[in-house]
This record gives sequence, structure tokens and C-alpha cells, in this order.
Amino acid sequence: MSSRSRPVLTAATADRRRLYEEAVQCPEAELDFVARWFRRLRGRPCRRIREDFCGAGLTASEWVKRHPENVSVGLDIDAAALAWGARTHLAPLSPEQRRRVKLLKRNVLKPPASTPPPDAVLAMNFSWSVFKTRDLLKAYFAAAHRTLARDGILFMDIHGGYESMKELTERRRCKGFTYVWEQAAYDPISSDMLCYIHFDFKKGPMMKRAFTYRWRLWSIPEVRELLAEAGFKSTTVYWEGENKHGNGTGEYHPRKKGVADASFVCMISAHK
Repeated sequence: MSSRSRPVLTAATADRRRLYEEAVQCPEAELDFVARWFRRLRGRPCRRIREDFCGAGLTASEWVKRHPENVSVGLDIDAAALAWGARTHLAPLSPEQRRRVKLLKRNVLKPPASTPPPDAVLAMNFSWSVFKTRDLLKAYFAAAHRTLARDGILFMDIHGGYESMKELTERRRCKGFTYVWEQAAYDPISSDMLCYIHFDFKKGPMMKRAFTYRWRLWSIPEVRELLAEAGFKSTTVYWEGENKHGNGTGEYHPRKKGVADASFVCMISAHK
């Protein structure tokens, strides 16, 4: 829809899930990364993925558009989000594409067995941080390991940096609205954090607490150690490149040593 025909967004008229997808998700870049690095690591194309914590299944739906042999499954426990995704993302697909994607109400700790199993499992947008204990996070990694193909890979993102422990609010302009990220509370003893997403508009009140997150702020070494304990043979960390102005390029490359950035997002691949 063009900017001229798009109605003015307000808290009363906007769809919070649509706003989230526009402000937060970029399935094209995410799937480019997965496809590129799976091929480099395994020497064959990735064809079958499972999107854990899939929400409305945007990424799972995009995957089947890319190649006629691509298959995807999305898992989430939020029935309302899955229903919205079925209407919004699955319905516009062709009948043939819809046959190659499934959105399931399922706990990621108990993923369904599939034949053939997925080449890759995706755990993005930090949603795995909902597991706040070592036992639970290790159980999730073990479940992913158990259900992957013999040469399968788990891809996940992680955030950190010293600003990730601060209580702060960040704003970013989007098309027709402003995305507001609030780190409302952080407990250094437990590493628990409480975060909100709000949406602000040119007219009317803010859509407050459109999404709420109660996470643990995990470190990269902790995650890599738990992945190893869960059975993965090796892991790789991918750090985002920077341009000459010091801004992120959106391109991630393997690194053995990171940078003490105030705030960072990087990728991890765990290899079965």
C-alpha cells in the first residue's frame, strides 16, 4: 500500500502484530543468513526449517515462497497469534505453498518428530530467553538437537552489551508510527529483565505495553556451554560488520573475538 493511500495509524486502529512485524522482523535477511551459512557449512541447500517461537509464522511462511522444495513448520503456544498468522500469512499463499507450511500450537520443549527432520531450527528474536534456568534452556537445546537432521543446525540470535543491563527507553521511527523499546527493569542477581514494546503515533495516545517480555539476559559463553552440554558438536558466533561511520551493516561474519559494544546483536549457529 502506498504512503498516500495508507490510513493514518492510531492506537485505536492499528494492529499490534502488524506493527511488530514491520518494526522488528526482517525475514528476508534472516532467511538469507540461514540459507547462506547452512550451504557453506554443510555443502548442500537447506530445504526444511522449523521456526520455534514462531508467533504469527511470518518467517515460516516466507520460507516456502523461496523454492518449490522448501518446507517449514512453525511452533508457538499462542493460539491467537497462530490464528492471526493463518489469516494474514498463510491465506495469501498458493494452495501448493500452503501444503508445505504448518503452524502448530506446540511447546518448543516438546517439538513434534517429523520425517524427514528439519535441516535447520530457527530460534530468533531472543524468544528463547524466556527460559530462565540452565536446566530449562539446556532442555530446549536438547529438544532441538534431538529433532534435527543428522547434519542439522540450530540458528539463534542473542543480544548483550553493557547497555542491555540498563533501564532505558529507545525510540525508532517507522512508516506511520514510532517503535518504542523499554527496558523497564533488570536484576543483576538473577539476570532477569522486564521489557516492553510500545507504539507511538502522530495522533492520539500511545499504544502502551503492546508486548511484554520477561527474560533472562544470557551471555554468549553461557549459551555456548549449554549447547555443548545438550549435544551439539560445535558452535560459531557471527558478529555484525560496521561501515565507516560505525553503524551496523546487517551482515554477520564468524568471529572468535567480539567488541565491547554498548549494545550488540549477534548470531549463533550450533552444529549437530
